[in-house]
Amino acid sequence: MAPIPITIVTGFLGSGKSTLILNLIPQLPHTYRLALLKNEFGDVAIDSQLASSAAISGVQELLNGCICCNLVGQLGDALESLRKDVAPDRIIIETSGSAFPATLAMEVNRLGRETGNYVLDGVIVVIDVENWKGYEDTSYTAKMQQKYTDLIVFNKWELVDELTYEDCLDRVGDLDLQIATVKSDKGRVDQSLLLGLDSALAKDGDSVHGGYSKDKKPHDHSADHQTEVEVLSVNLVSECDTPKSVDLDSLETFLLSAPKDEVYRIKALVSASHPLASSNGDLDNSAGSREGTATYILNWAFGRWTFTYSNTTLPPPLKVASSEADSSVSTKHETILRMTIVLARGEAAKWKARIEKGGMIEQEGQGGFLIVDRVV
Repeated sequence: MAPIPITIVTGFLGSGKSTLILNLIPQLPHTYRLALLKNEFGDVAIDSQLASSAAISGVQELLNGCICCNLVGQLGDALESLRKDVAPDRIIIETSGSAFPATLAMEVNRLGRETGNYVLDGVIVVIDVENWKGYEDTSYTAKMQQKYTDLIVFNKWELVDELTYEDCLDRVGDLDLQIATVKSDKGRVDQSLLLGLDSALAKDGDSVHGGYSKDKKPHDHSADHQTEVEVLSVNLVSECDTPKSVDLDSLETFLLSAPKDEVYRIKALVSASHPLASSNGDLDNSAGSREGTATYILNWAFGRWTFTYSNTTLPPPLKVASSEADSSVSTKHETILRMTIVLARGEAAKWKARIEKGGMIEQEGQGGFLIVDRVV
């Protein structure tokens, strides 16, 4: 049996990796079996919830760690699970915003050599042209993601003037790379450009590509790329028997006030009595006229967000679920928001204090309590 091609999609936080993948799916034949291996910050797989609602045959998540270092040992098991359970035509690995693609490519190559089950097809990096200047000067990771790749996708270029786009091109050009580039069409790139890349990282194996050699490791932990961001986990728990809603007015105020240079990403599962408009004004009325609350997926990046209906339910409160609480207690505690906030370095303590002070993330009406923890 031919090995399964693997495509790695990387890029800094909020660049549009999930959008690129979701826009690829409708271009594939109906019989094509696509599997997704997703690496996310935090303790809740928001993007994987979105992906699983699309035409993806199987989804695996590696949460709360970096797939190219402390989670790299789990990669083989996750790929094997997808291979056996889904028998996919292709596996896409979507990394967290802090992962180094070269190290991950080397591990895929190793697994391919040892098992014969996989082959690296290509490494794609997505660059957010609109917000790139805000992080490229400070992020060693962002530079390395651009350097060790087979294709660079320029995303959100429609939202900036020509001078800003040209400046982004120049800065990428400073890396002196011989790598193909393409501009997305609002997050969409033709599948013929994304698949079948015949990866140089695969052909060269563990030797030379984009300045990497056996004598020089691309994944230098002296740079400690995981310290470039800090991550908060936020849970809002209702203490009532009747399902409650998040206060959407307070939530929208929080989303509007989050500074782009301090807050990179906000992802959440939200219990709401009605849909909150996305930042462009669109409303997702997929829940119909159902009574009570429904679950929505919040995806925020650099001042823009979407609010999408999901037929999933929120997991039980972490501290209640992990205890030996009796059933009478557990039924009185319901999670109504589970959120991951990815922040710039040095911002977690300040934002933890702000959220715990109140007024940002609240239950509609009175009651409820917050659990805010730093996880990275």
